[in-house]
Amino acid sequence: MTRQARNTICLWYDGDAEEAARFYAETFPDSSVDAVHRAPGDYPSGQQGDVLTVSFTVLGIPCLGLNGGPHFKHCEAFSFQVATADQEETDRYWNAIVGNGGEESACGWCKDRWGLSWQITPRALTEAITDPDPAAAKRAFEAMMEMRKIDIATIEAARRGA
Repeated sequence: MTRQARNTICLWYDGDAEEAARFYAETFPDSSVDAVHRAPGDYPSGQQGDVLTVSFTVLGIPCLGLNGGPHFKHCEAFSFQVATADQEETDRYWNAIVGNGGEESACGWCKDRWGLSWQITPRALTEAITDPDPAAAKRAFEAMMEMRKIDIATIEAARRGA
């Protein structure tokens, strides 16, 4: 029997929670599909054997994908923020999400094909916009405001005033 986490993020999907969970597990480290739970009998919007929920982990965070139907959609009020070490990692996650039917947004935000928002945030960006020099932080922040995917070299150049 799988031990249930005390606190789990529940994410609503329209029948494709298992597909989403498998994508996350393939894309991010410390991620896995832990269990697929199927309906033990027929119910008003489905049949015995349909996937009801999927227990999965994303970057060490326990989640439950609920196949709840088309009633509710993901929105930017909830997002995963992924701190990346360098441009290669930033590009890898961004391209995986956007390149798999997702879409770009501003300032390092993107959505996956299921509408879930992600912030792909290089640690260098966080350091730059919290620089103790207010002018350097402002330059880095203004550079970020012009971006979709974060370009670390551009952020660092703006921070230096170059």
